[in-house]
Amino acid sequence: MTNHRFTTRIGAALAALCAVLAVTACGAPKPDASDLDKVTFMLSWAPDTNHIGVYVAKHKGYYREAGLDVDIVAVTQSGAEQAVNNGVADFALSNLTNVSTYATKGAQLKQVMQVQQKTSAIWCALASNDAITRPKDFDGKVFATFGSNESDAVVRRMIETDGGTGDFDKVTVGTSTFATLSSGRADFGGFYSTWEGVQAKMNGPELRCFSEPDYGVPGNADSIGIITSDRLISSDPDLVKRFVQATQRGYIDAYEDGDEAAGILVHDAPEANLDEAFVKESMKTIIDGQYWGDRKSIENGTATLGAIDYDGTQQYFDFLAESNAYTDATGKTVHTAPQSHDLATDEFLASGAH
Repeated sequence: MTNHRFTTRIGAALAALCAVLAVTACGAPKPDASDLDKVTFMLSWAPDTNHIGVYVAKHKGYYREAGLDVDIVAVTQSGAEQAVNNGVADFALSNLTNVSTYATKGAQLKQVMQVQQKTSAIWCALASNDAITRPKDFDGKVFATFGSNESDAVVRRMIETDGGTGDFDKVTVGTSTFATLSSGRADFGGFYSTWEGVQAKMNGPELRCFSEPDYGVPGNADSIGIITSDRLISSDPDLVKRFVQATQRGYIDAYEDGDEAAGILVHDAPEANLDEAFVKESMKTIIDGQYWGDRKSIENGTATLGAIDYDGTQQYFDFLAESNAYTDATGKTVHTAPQSHDLATDEFLASGAH
């Protein structure tokens, strides 16, 4: 894969992060396994390029250097957020929108690193479906959904912005949105440009897609990153700092060399049966699209990979609240938007790491 190289970034990143971590000196003997703090990281779904920095950090020994023995585990049926809230997992991949949704139901979660800085969601029909050429055409059609109020609000806003009424039918997706559309059970559904969008370009079926920022949905809906519990932050902030900064190193390396990171993910997550060419293309899409932040700004230290996008996420939370998408634990609509500054923190990042 073609990469825009940061010629000075790796050496500077290692020096900066070693100094901040202050756990073991770079190049020092690796700590004995018995001296490591055991940490559980839970996937949000099957292993993919959203998780890749965690795999890179583990593969390259960054967690061991930070005094951590990290176990990467499959997501539970109740979901990664619930597992973290209940103490089943210490950390997980999620996004700040999910944190806000669970917060309205009483969960005590916090995002401690936001990897993705812009929306990658795309809303698509099969290119062979001539009845859909713009979001307005979703009116009266069948939406392949996983059942969230959030996705309903997004689709409705896109339709209305494009001049439609925002009325559509729904069918719950089983295992694959692609299969649901191909079978004719639904007319359109949600995908991600950095994963399913790549799959469609490489292997089909061809899609016709629309992005939500182009059709009236404000802010950053896809604030993917690392979450933990308020309980762990309170009881062991040093452990949180060590995990976050070692993970930050992994994502920095992946943003530098997508091909190398892809090979690590494929090798270290064999249960996912990932095609390396596909994973490389996904990383190329992330890097070329600068989904994890402006690369020049990260290189020169004026931006930090993993920083929270408080403004963009708050705009999206306000939109969801206005759309009556939030509910409390009893199912009652919550009209007051959660506040991103209450649900996320940059305090554990190595600022200026590049």
